[in-house]
Amino acid sequence: MIRFAFEGRCSTEDQQDPESSRSWQKTRAKALIEPHGGQIVTEYFDAGQSRSIPWQRRPMANALLQALKDPNRGFEAVVIGEPQRAFYGNQFGLVFPLFSHYRVPLWVPEVGGPIDPNNEAHDLIMSVFGGMSKGERNRVKVRVRAAMAAQAKVEGRFLGGRPPYGYRLIDLGPHPNPSKAADGRQLHGLALDEVVAPVVVRIFAEFLLGRGIFAIAEGLTRDGIPSPSAHDPARNTHRSGKAWSKGAVRAILTNPRYTGRQVWNRQRKEEVLLDVEDVGLGHTTKLRWNPADKWIWSEETVHPEIIDTETFTQVQELLAGRGRGTGDQKTPRTRQPYALRGAVHCGVCNRKMQGHTARGATYYRCRYPQEYALANTIAHPANVYVREDVLVPALDKWLADTLTPPRLAETLDAMAAAQASPSIDDLAAQRARQTIEASNAKLTKYRAALDTGADPAIVTGWIAEVQAEKTAAERDLREVRENEVRQLTRDEISSMVESLGDIVSALAEAEPVEKTDLYRSLRLRLTYHPTTNTVRADMKIDTSYRGVMDRVRGGT
Repeated sequence: MIRFAFEGRCSTEDQQDPESSRSWQKTRAKALIEPHGGQIVTEYFDAGQSRSIPWQRRPMANALLQALKDPNRGFEAVVIGEPQRAFYGNQFGLVFPLFSHYRVPLWVPEVGGPIDPNNEAHDLIMSVFGGMSKGERNRVKVRVRAAMAAQAKVEGRFLGGRPPYGYRLIDLGPHPNPSKAADGRQLHGLALDEVVAPVVVRIFAEFLLGRGIFAIAEGLTRDGIPSPSAHDPARNTHRSGKAWSKGAVRAILTNPRYTGRQVWNRQRKEEVLLDVEDVGLGHTTKLRWNPADKWIWSEETVHPEIIDTETFTQVQELLAGRGRGTGDQKTPRTRQPYALRGAVHCGVCNRKMQGHTARGATYYRCRYPQEYALANTIAHPANVYVREDVLVPALDKWLADTLTPPRLAETLDAMAAAQASPSIDDLAAQRARQTIEASNAKLTKYRAALDTGADPAIVTGWIAEVQAEKTAAERDLREVRENEVRQLTRDEISSMVESLGDIVSALAEAEPVEKTDLYRSLRLRLTYHPTTNTVRADMKIDTSYRGVMDRVRGGT
């Protein structure tokens, strides 16, 4: 008997049934190996993973690659049920050499058995399947985008996502797609939210009167008007929602859907290399703003108008004049170098402190309006600031003391011990599990309501909403698991710290403009506590942290 490991994949759980997909792929694999005395003894199946993601970044596929290295792996060969689901683009060429190196045959149905590394026809066939897989994915993307563009322009259809602040979602009848309609899915549209639509009008009116975005946000918070996340907390569980932000006001001012028309393609997904030094790691998806001439507008008004087109156009012209229009969100360039840019945080509110120069001196400050402080129940001074020329020498001295003898042994012990404390990823995984448990409880309750005769249209909407939350939580949990890093031994940490020796020496000689990159390489986080004039310095190496309190002079 030949012992096989089965490898498979399905993309998204909301579009495919993972269990059905696994079953038919496994059935194909069994049909290939059983006539040869083969038996599947273990499985590596990735659910919810795009084919474009390299094997090293798919949890189960990567686990299979790691298992190849183990002489006691428990299987002699690997079988794949569907090569187009396993390999994308040039992935076969990057992965198969590992199978050959560890002498583990790879069986695929299209070859009729194991792939022969010396057979050019086998290599050509697998390369063709990789190209077909990439072409299929690209064709799907083109078709979907073309269909969505037509639906937005001709039909003015609401294409999903959160309703803009000032609107609420309503059902417009059964979904046009027959299969979705059969599942009880409804076509959605936008209707006025009579409670907050006047707030949108107020924001546009105040901006046209000359008030700045920051002043508008302060006024809304001062008047006790709930922010968008506070008004709809169910969709914004990750935000406190206690105060208006400048970003929320700007998002409202630049949203063209307040004119009553559906607008699509304001943003696009762009795939960029994860690491330009290692293209084998594949791409990651980034959201980019599209210029206004790429937006798709509906031909007719399709939902209630809150702001007329003329007013909206005037606001966009004013924003463009200030250089803060849609898509103009790039980090501003500055002549003044700040060595600790992005590393200094306020110990009162935990926000990043901004670099500021006054009378030739460089500061990091946190400006916090009184309205924000009252709304968030924080006793926050109007300004918190600390001088760079006092902070940097103390930081460099701490780094030199911490990463060089005689305190190095103590530092290594602290880094090893710090791995036992809960990390941000641990807390994120815990939150995701809690959301999944709560969603399961809600789904059970909603299905029971259907059995007792509740309105199917209403309950189905509830189920769809909760299922979306559950799917998002499951995706978050998978991402945390993908990013899990094993705990390092003390010797491994020691080797990493030794490699930082040159950085410590460089800090002593570097110019201020050069120090920024050096500090970033140490992944420093500095937290300034104004009441005690102390700074907590944290240095991250993988999952290990080291912290210290060092007194500096500052002011509030």
